[in-house]
Formats: sequence, structure tokens, C-alpha cells
Amino acid sequence: MTYTRTVLLGLTLALVSQGAAQTMLETATTIGVQNTLQSIGTPTMPKVNLPAPGTTGAAPSTTTTPATAAAVPTVTVTPLTADQQVLLGQARAAYQAGTLPEARRLYETLVTQNYTNPAPHFGLALTLFAQNDDKGAAFELQQFAALAPDRFEGPYNLGVIATRAGRHDEALTLYAQAAGLMKDQAGPAAQRQVLEALAAEQTRKADFAALSTTLAAISVIDPQDLDVQYRLAQARTLSGQGAAALPGVYALLQSAPDRVDAALLLADIYVAQGLPERALRELDAAGPRVKTGDDRAALLLRRADLLAQTGDTRAAVFAAQAATREAPKNAVAYAREGELRAARGDRPGALTAYLNAVKLAPQSAAYRAALAGVRLTLGDNVQAQADAARALTLRPDDATLARALFVQGVAAYRRGQYAQARAALTSSQTRAPSADTALWLGLSAYAARDYAAAASALAESVKLNPTPTARVNLGSALLASARYAEAEAVLRGLVSENPRNAEAWYLLGLSQRAQTRETDARTSLKAAAALGNARAQEALK
Repeated sequence: MTYTRTVLLGLTLALVSQGAAQTMLETATTIGVQNTLQSIGTPTMPKVNLPAPGTTGAAPSTTTTPATAAAVPTVTVTPLTADQQVLLGQARAAYQAGTLPEARRLYETLVTQNYTNPAPHFGLALTLFAQNDDKGAAFELQQFAALAPDRFEGPYNLGVIATRAGRHDEALTLYAQAAGLMKDQAGPAAQRQVLEALAAEQTRKADFAALSTTLAAISVIDPQDLDVQYRLAQARTLSGQGAAALPGVYALLQSAPDRVDAALLLADIYVAQGLPERALRELDAAGPRVKTGDDRAALLLRRADLLAQTGDTRAAVFAAQAATREAPKNAVAYAREGELRAARGDRPGALTAYLNAVKLAPQSAAYRAALAGVRLTLGDNVQAQADAARALTLRPDDATLARALFVQGVAAYRRGQYAQARAALTSSQTRAPSADTALWLGLSAYAARDYAAAASALAESVKLNPTPTARVNLGSALLASARYAEAEAVLRGLVSENPRNAEAWYLLGLSQRAQTRETDARTSLKAAAALGNARAQEALK
């Protein structure tokens, strides 16, 4: 009687009794679908002997080379005696019963009695693995691979151990080796098991061309598996072969017309081909086929993204709003609506959308930080500061953390809390340097009368994005730092580019007066006064 016992140890350990191969399994993560492998039986390993390639008979011998060594002494595979076969059965029974110390003792006894037979090494490897002795298990599997170089179980299980240890390049090589060996010795279930492990490592490496080949092989084994069909189409698309993936996606949709993931992938393929209008039509066509509001919302949100990319932000807002009606508990839909409304300058509408998103997902740092940003644009500095502070307590990612600190800093500056503003903006700038953050940091330092720090921050802002606002403020900070010649150079560049910049003319005049060039100063101040600058008019008196 054959049965399977499974123990979850981060990997899955399977045992098949009565001489069947015992194989460690792995939980494989794939693109498009989370696929957890179950414990399955694999082809039997001969209890006495493994024939050498191209030979038959009960006890042939073969010269082998371990998978991990370039040159080792030749080894002759020795069949188990009748007594040793009995001992092997006892060892397997102990393993099945979970008495691992006894199983290890029996397997080690067998190894001592007959080191050149692969079966005891394989059983000992599984036992040591079950005892969390990966190093010992790997050693025994290497011996097994040396004695049975034509068997896939050796490299496959070594790959499992390599995966668990995080040695993914090694695991990839081992799984590929196992896949090449298994074709003439493994049934469909075992073949898929090996290929899924290989696919997981190819996914991790983002080798989508190789992944496409592996998934194509899996689809041959199980042509009715729609998830594999989807993953294959997705891998082909990610490898840059989107057009080649189209027949598979359409075939999948014929078999399962309500699959929203396939409809979304189809739209992505057409976008990649430079056909966004075709993508929109495919999304519209999929709407009546899907069965749930959540699926319709997913299609509408993708539609909103495409419309925004093509510049039709008004229609994009309507699509996102429709998604919230289809899935009124979908926080993502409300957040996307808020983002699109904010981009169009509809701040009250964005505020309402983000309030809904935060209500549905109160632990989302990203939504809370976005809400704080909208409040800031509405001038609600107190609440913006409070929302930003709340976002900082919700384990934000780096980008969200920087954004929340920025909002907190600007709100503090507007409230005259310059020390708090500088601390928050400095922290934000350290995490995600930006021209805007440096600008507000410079303004905060200037307000605190730290003119040298203001000039430094504003110079960084100009370096990142030389806007007129940043340059005017840099000129002002340089003036306050008594760096008159530097201020003049910055301001002269500004008035040359934009002769109607009254503030730049005024500051230029002050920098020239500070250098005792009164004639030049009065020329600049007159230009500023003519443009309506009241301070320049006063300075001319």
C-alpha cells in the first residue's frame, strides 16, 4: 500500500513507501498565480541497484562522477544484499513513523555496510533534512548524485536545499539539470513538480524568455490547466513577445470568458503594441463577461489608467468613479479617483475620495499621506500636519515616508514652526531628494535666519530643478549671507531670461548697491519699479 505523509518545514517533505522515491517538495511562487505544490509520488528508485545508462541486469557497475566534484576516484555501484534490503525497509518504516533518530541510525548503518549503493544515501538525506540538518542532507544527496548520475532526484533535491538557503543561482542550475534528466524516468506529476521549481527560480531571476519555455512544457503536461495558460501568456508578454502571446490569451478567454486577469493582460499587450484604443475596446468588451463588481472595478480602473495616459483625464476620473460604484468597499478605487481628481485640480473632490479610501483602509500609510497632501493644497495646515503624523505611524514605505515628512514640514513652516519644519524637511530630503523639498527647506532655514543653510538648500533646489522661484529665493538667501557677487550672477541670469521678473530686478539692484555700484543698482531698481515693485520704488527715494 502506498501513502504519503507531509511535514511542512518551509518546504514540503514527501515520503512514498515501499521503495518509491522519496522527494523533497517546494512551494513555488509564479507570476500570475500563487501555485502551491502538493505532496505527490514520484517514480520508484530500484531498491537494490540503479542500472547504468544503456545496461540491464541485476547488478551492473558504473563509473560515476559526483555532481560537485571535477575529479574523484571511480566508484562501482554495489547492489544491496538480502539482509541490507530488510534493513532498508526498517529504515524507511522508521522514517514513516517519524522516529527520525532511529531512521538515521539505520540509514547510517546501511551506508557503513554498503557505501556504494545510492538508496541508503537518499533515505539518509531525507532523514537529515527532516532534522533540519541541511548540510548533512546536501552531502548525502551529493553522494547519491555521484552513484546515480542519471537520476533527476539528486539535483532536484539539492536544488530544494539551495533554494531554502537563498542560493538561487545554484538552485536554478540544479533544477535545470533535473529537468533534463527526468524526461525518461518521471511521470507527469513528478515532471510538473520539477518544472514548477525551475519556473519559480526563473521568475525570481526575471528570465521570462526561459520561463516561457518552461511553462510551455508544463502546458504540454497539463493542457487543461488554464492558470498555466495564463502564466505562459504573461511570461511571453514580459519577455517582449506580446504579439506571440495573443493567440494563447484569446484561447484562454474562449475557455473562461469571465477571467478578468486575462482581459487585463490582453489590454496590456495592445498598449505595448502602441494600440491604446484597441486596449480600451477590449476592456469594454470584457465588462459584460465578468461576474462580480470587483472584477468590473478592476477593468474600470485599468481603463482609467489608460485614459489618463492618453491625456483624457476627465474621462479617467469618470472611469475611476464608476469603479467605486461597482465596488463601494474597494479602497484602491477611491484612492485612484482621488489621485486623478487632484491631478485635475479638483481638490474638494480629491479630498472626498481620499477620505473614503482612508475610511476603508485606515492602516494604509500611502492613503493617509495622500490625504494629508490634499489638505495641504487646500490650506488646512493643522489637519494636514496631523494626517502626515498619522501616516508616519503606519509603517510607510520609503516613498510614502518621504512624502509624509514633506507635508509635515511644509505645514509646520506655514504655521511658523520653523524648527519642526526644518527637521521634517531635512529627513524627507535625505530619503528622497527633490527640488520642492529643498526649496521649502531653504525657506524654513531663511525664516529661522539661518541664511547660510538657506542658501545651501536653495542651491540644491536650483541644481535639481532651476525654476524661477527657486532662483529668486537663492538670490535672496545669498544676499542675506553677504555673498553679493554670487547673488548678482544668479539674479542677472534670471532677468536675462525673463525681463519682466520684477522681484529679480529688485534683488539684483540690492546686490549691486551692496557692491557700491550705485549707477547699476539704480538702473535695476528702476526696471523693478517700472514693473510695479513697491519696494524698488521705495529704494529709489
